[in-house]
Amino acid sequence: MDHRRSIRRRPSPRPLAAALVATGLAVAGAVPALAPAAADPRQQEPSPLAVGTGGAISTVDPEASRVGLEVLRRGGNAVDAAVAAAAALGVTEPYSAGIGGGGYFLHYDAETGVVETIDGRETAPQAMPHDAFVDPATGEPYNFTPELVTSGVSVGTPGTPATWDLALERWGTLSLAEALRPATQLARRGFVVDETFRSQTLDNAERFAAFPATAELFLPGGDAPAVGSVFRNRDLADTYSLLAKHGVEAFYGGRLAQEMVDAVQHPVTDPATDLPVPPGYLELEDLAGYEALVREPTRVDYRGLDVYGMAPSSSGGSTVGEALNILERFDLAGMSDAEYLHHYLEASALAFADRGAAVGDPAYVDVPLKTLLSDEYAAERACLIDPAKALPKPLPPGDLTADGEPCTAAAPVEDPDTENVSTTNLTVVDASGDVVEYTLTIEQTGGSGIVVPGRGFLLNNELTDFTAVWDEADPNRIEPGKRPRSSISPTLVMQDGAPVLALGSPGGSTIITTVLQTLTNRIDRGMPIGEALAAPRAAQRNTATVTAEPAFIEAYGPALEAYGHTLEASGDAFSSAAEIGAATAIEIGPDGLLTAVAEPQRRGGGAALVVDPVRH
Repeated sequence: MDHRRSIRRRPSPRPLAAALVATGLAVAGAVPALAPAAADPRQQEPSPLAVGTGGAISTVDPEASRVGLEVLRRGGNAVDAAVAAAAALGVTEPYSAGIGGGGYFLHYDAETGVVETIDGRETAPQAMPHDAFVDPATGEPYNFTPELVTSGVSVGTPGTPATWDLALERWGTLSLAEALRPATQLARRGFVVDETFRSQTLDNAERFAAFPATAELFLPGGDAPAVGSVFRNRDLADTYSLLAKHGVEAFYGGRLAQEMVDAVQHPVTDPATDLPVPPGYLELEDLAGYEALVREPTRVDYRGLDVYGMAPSSSGGSTVGEALNILERFDLAGMSDAEYLHHYLEASALAFADRGAAVGDPAYVDVPLKTLLSDEYAAERACLIDPAKALPKPLPPGDLTADGEPCTAAAPVEDPDTENVSTTNLTVVDASGDVVEYTLTIEQTGGSGIVVPGRGFLLNNELTDFTAVWDEADPNRIEPGKRPRSSISPTLVMQDGAPVLALGSPGGSTIITTVLQTLTNRIDRGMPIGEALAAPRAAQRNTATVTAEPAFIEAYGPALEAYGHTLEASGDAFSSAAEIGAATAIEIGPDGLLTAVAEPQRRGGGAALVVDPVRH
């Protein structure tokens, strides 16, 4: 298939105007120019803010952002740059993303004005039974840790290669081979290990040591690579070269496909490991039949802005959208910080209650998306919020099947959440005004822990996102071929038909709260986009406690506890970091001026770059 297309030149997008609080762009003082290239191309420094024109990219990693920027400079469009950068993230962020996983891809076409998305979510194998997560030896569900997370049974059919191929075919100007070339070179020459890479390796050392192929790659000599050393992945370079030469058919069929099946069905483990590593159900037919799906996005109107998101199988667009509709009934701009955050937390809890009750793979579940995103339903949910006191959590879902009575409540329900905080995200805008927001993942930090021998990439453990115990009434129950519910939330904000802001984040179910908090920080609270993204975070996912970063607890804990909120410091069994999310965003201002932002500190800091920097 010929992926080449002519590169389109389009007018600059319209500026962000009256709907946002008039605070100006996220530029405080002088804007630094792009740093000159270091003598060693592997030496890349984080750059959380860049302002300019001609295109922009923001990722969590300097190497990946550099790859995407070079594609833009050479005339590639946003899709070309996004795929090239995503492939680079598979090299430098192998514990968060890669071809062994999946993701969700949002695209805006400036020529047509159309927003479309690709659902590249992993699927359950066709042979997977309803009781796949039940230990046959005991009749009880496997423990989440360590049995499910480090296993073949948690591996879903990967969707990332199919997503790249479909995006390039549909909207790109490069072939897959051209888009993979920079990442292939990066994998061969290597990148400099930072503290985040080393600490993530150490956090997963026991799991990685259980598999000889994984230990050989990520624990050379029995230890994590040292900070400042150069990490090379020649096996992944060879795998990328295979896909460049033969296309994604070489991934979904043939020898590589058989090797993935073998690794899942018969995991090769070190005799010394104590981890049980249950085998999985992936078969060649699952790989051969995988399809990435083009879906219509979700859309809500929020204070005169159109907010587009990801439809099911992800719950991101519906949950962010419902929470925004609830919050639109309140004057957040006129509130104190504590009042605003109280309403943000309550709206999030209400939306999460409905997410757990109603959202799943639409091929298997009748998702009441129209109701979830309606203003009428949001009004019913909003009137439950007490402006002076937190509601007891967990909250019940609303009546999504009929016209409910406003402000009614039912018995609280538990919605166990096992979606992990890893994943990675990128944002791209090109010179023509096309936009890509793309979140890709292998689930846990380190995925299943299983490296396909000799291939250089980890397999996902995304099926842990299913509810472990099968329940016919649960929209996220295990079923053959089904896509587990996700929280990935690539988001595009438009005004008068033109994009003004794109953003997304990793973070499991905290993706939803990170995107929601960043949007309300920017739109309602008037923070410049860099501050809106960097602000301390808290996540209320319809649980008894609010997960919050230490800085958030220090700043707002006493005030929110006065409302009845209980705050608990964030943390993760697979990472030593107490961070929520690692977002990226690009704001599109007057005359096409782009403000690209990344995390200044989370995950060691991200990298925002523009083609033509503004110099002051």
